[in-house]
Amino acid sequence: MANSELPILVAGGGIGGLAVALALARKGRSVQVLESSADFREVGAGIQLGPNVFRMFELLGLTGAINASAVFPGNLVMRDGLSGEEVTRIPLGAEFRARFKYPYAVIHRPDLHQAILDAVRRHPQVRLSASVKVTGFEEAGERVVVMSENGASYEGAALIGADGLWSKVRAQMLGEGKPRVSGHIAYRAVIPTPEVPAHLRSNDVVLWAGPKTHLVHYPLRRGELYNLVVVFHSNRYEEGWDTYGDPEELRERFRGQRPEVLEFMSMVNAWKMWVLCDRDPVSQWSRGRVTLLGDAAHPMLQYLAQGGCMAIEDAVVLADQLQAAKGDVAAAFLAYQRERYLRTTRVQLTARFYGDIYHAADAVRDLRRQLLSGRTPEQAYNGVAWLYDGI
Repeated sequence: MANSELPILVAGGGIGGLAVALALARKGRSVQVLESSADFREVGAGIQLGPNVFRMFELLGLTGAINASAVFPGNLVMRDGLSGEEVTRIPLGAEFRARFKYPYAVIHRPDLHQAILDAVRRHPQVRLSASVKVTGFEEAGERVVVMSENGASYEGAALIGADGLWSKVRAQMLGEGKPRVSGHIAYRAVIPTPEVPAHLRSNDVVLWAGPKTHLVHYPLRRGELYNLVVVFHSNRYEEGWDTYGDPEELRERFRGQRPEVLEFMSMVNAWKMWVLCDRDPVSQWSRGRVTLLGDAAHPMLQYLAQGGCMAIEDAVVLADQLQAAKGDVAAAFLAYQRERYLRTTRVQLTARFYGDIYHAADAVRDLRRQLLSGRTPEQAYNGVAWLYDGI
């Protein structure tokens, strides 16, 4: 098969992998997505969508599908987990939309994944291959050969590693060890909204910030569900996304916090746990006909709520650069990397810093109150403009 007829291979069928498949297909490129699971699905709870990613949804033809299942909250609110006082508030209504030209929303992660998957399936240029666990790759002149756990191999004109934090593609390319463990543990749960007492419901994204802890809650799926995430510092953890957490440990970590926080936590009997990890930023994640995308390229902590958003930005930029390079894949991948690495580095490092702000105690807690309380909406918007103005 001639190189021009070979598909671009994408390792990973999550949000980033499907987004880049969609972006490439919309530009007429053939793509084959290799997903390790038996089917294409997403796990997890809620995900926040800044205006920067809504610009990408518009370019990818996804806006209608996203709007159909998303919730558009009224405010982003931070409250002190001990005193209950409001630390800061960012209004997300008309003034926010006028400033950033796009909205802010929250969505159930499986709903976002399904919206992209549905769009991908409408493109005959994309082939979806499940139960393919990528183990490595070889560059062979003008093609890349990808090996899998079951012994099958796949040929493509290029390879995009969108296989997440534990990326096999990145491991071979950069020769790194395990991700950096932050020492923070997240427990997540999604419950039917009718189970949430009326006095606790809100159309806001609310973060209760305590010493070395925080709780976030907001509605999902047109208000039918309620998303709860609690984070705390711990040296106990198990690797993986679907490990059940220990409710007793939660009660101990949040002892003495506001009654609202404790009431939210009492509603859930079975919490899913995951360990928050990232990696130090790198400036090189492309080599020849192989590149990385999303968490495989720049894994980040969740404190800016931008992991999925950055992966979708990556997808759009990568597809644009491949089109502009007129067949020079290596040049396109380097151009994509140059456009993305400083922005994603800033997000990675800022997310780490936000973790310290959310979990502040003693003097840092007092400084947080002084810096954030009393801000006008315009001042709050200016603080996040570098991120939400997008690309």
